[in-house]
Amino acid sequence: MLARIRSFLARLFGGAPSAPGYYVKGKKFAWGGRLAAAPLLWPSREFLLYVPRGYGGWTRRPLVVLIHGCKQSPEEIAAGSRIEALADRHGWLVLMPRQTSKGNPWSCWNWFDTATAAGHGEAAIVVAQVRSVRRGYRIHPRRIFVAGMSAGGALAAALGVNHPEMFAGVFIHSGLASGAASGPASAIKVMSRGADTDSQQIGSRARAAAGGAVRLPLLAIQGESDTVVAQANAFQLVRQYLALNGRATIEGAPDQRPPPDFESIVPLDEGRSMTIAEYRDGRRVTARLVQVPRLGHAWSGGDPAYPFNDASPPDATALLGEFIEGRLRP
Repeated sequence: MLARIRSFLARLFGGAPSAPGYYVKGKKFAWGGRLAAAPLLWPSREFLLYVPRGYGGWTRRPLVVLIHGCKQSPEEIAAGSRIEALADRHGWLVLMPRQTSKGNPWSCWNWFDTATAAGHGEAAIVVAQVRSVRRGYRIHPRRIFVAGMSAGGALAAALGVNHPEMFAGVFIHSGLASGAASGPASAIKVMSRGADTDSQQIGSRARAAAGGAVRLPLLAIQGESDTVVAQANAFQLVRQYLALNGRATIEGAPDQRPPPDFESIVPLDEGRSMTIAEYRDGRRVTARLVQVPRLGHAWSGGDPAYPFNDASPPDATALLGEFIEGRLRP
């Protein structure tokens, strides 16, 4: 309550640039949020909202929805990714949904649930959280981005595919395409081998449902040594978002990387490198895939004091910042 009063006064009188950032806890229910596999589970989840340093005044701010992976919490992905410092630097608000042990015993988001994959289930709950934060804070409606790690990345993919009008960009680290699994029973196999559904067709159908006017860029990061989520999932994710954005012809097999329009290998510190594949519509980048050799199932450049973080480059959080700020430029 005190945080909300402070936020209101800051918005009313203008926040001082030196005012520190702070966290607000919330919870939101969605009528369409029931899971197909657990219809009796109450469709509500808590969330953590970071309000950046100097927030206040009447300027509308970008909102980043950051979704944690399995065996993580909002606090852990925030600390491991160092998202707070980035949000302070750029003036973003950061919404971090929280999975419950009742929702999943490993705190995974149920990306494999058919309701969630269709934009209902937990996707609907996160949409309700975004709308709640939009009502309570000065959020720019066309500057909302969704990002996620692993299972959180798969949920981010479902949010982008099913609600492309809500988001300005999608960032997925070690994740999967929307609807990649046909149901809970196939989820583990899909993670290790790739989708058992036609991810590209799912993207095409979503574009048709949106009236064929989708422009939703994707940045995907994938470790080449990831033994939890196979690289094929990153390739299928890229194919899905190319189809969502109207790319009519996508060459190659479904589990192979589509031929990029531009490719570069960037040397990094510690003997590492990253391969950047870009897919463009004219001068506009529709999708960017970053492949990192020797990176396992972990947030690249994260704080290794927290699980599922790899301290070595590239810095995924910095790449997220470049992706978002690039989208915000006129």
